Amino acid sequence: MTELVQWLDDGSPHSARFNDRYRSRTGGLAQALTVFVNACGLPPRWRVRHEFTVLETGFGLGLNFLATWAAWEADAQRCERLNFVSVEAYPVAAGDIVRNVLAPGVPGDAEAQLQARLPALAQELARAWLGLRLGVQQFEFAEGRVRLTLAVGDVQPMLNLIDCAADAVYLDGFSPALNPDMWSFATLQAMANHCRAGTTLASYTVALGVRESLQQLGFSVRKRAGLPPKRHRLEAVL
Repeated sequence: MTELVQWLDDGSPHSARFNDRYRSRTGGLAQALTVFVNACGLPPRWRVRHEFTVLETGFGLGLNFLATWAAWEADAQRCERLNFVSVEAYPVAAGDIVRNVLAPGVPGDAEAQLQARLPALAQELARAWLGLRLGVQQFEFAEGRVRLTLAVGDVQPMLNLIDCAADAVYLDGFSPALNPDMWSFATLQAMANHCRAGTTLASYTVALGVRESLQQLGFSVRKRAGLPPKRHRLEAVL
C-alpha cells in the first residue's frame, strides 16, 4: 500500500504517479504556514473555540498536519482540542514523512521554533503510521488533545464516508491539470457538505475551474499573493 516517493537532487519529494512535487521549492513549512494555516485565519480563529476541526484533501507527506499541530502546540491561547481530518488515496511510507521534515530549508525567524519541533512530531506520526490500513482510522496525540482522522482511499468516496463539521479546509493535492479527480465539482461538493457558514478555505491553486466550482457551492473566493515561485494562492469563506 506504500506509495513510492522520488527524492530529487535538490532534496524535494516528487510523485512519479502524478509527475508533480509534493511541496513548494520555497520550502515545505513556509508553504504549509502561508498557504494553508495562516490563510485559514489560524491560530487566531481557534483561540475562541473549545474545539477546532480542519478538513484536508490530500494528506501527502503530512506536512500540513504537522505544521498545524506545531502551530497549535506553540500557541498559549490554543483551543482545548484540535481535530485534523484528511483523505489520502496513496499513503507514503513512514520514513518519507520523517525525511521530508529533515529536508534542507531556511526558515524565517517566525518559523524557526516550529521547524525545530517538526522532527519530533513527525516521529510520533511515523510510529502511529505503522498501523495504517484502508478506510477511516483515528490517531491521538498530545494526550488526546490532537486527533488525526485519516481516510485512506479515493477522495470522493472517503469524503462521503467521513463524519465531521469543518471550521477550516485545506484544499491540497497535486495539480488540477495532473490530478483532475481531486478537483472535480463532485469532489468539491462532497467537501462542501462538511462545511458551514464561516468555514474558511485555502489552497495553492487559483485554477479558474476550481474558483468557479467553489463559487457555485457558496464560497466567496479571493486570489492572494502566492508563495514564490507561484504568483497567486486562494482564500475563500463559505
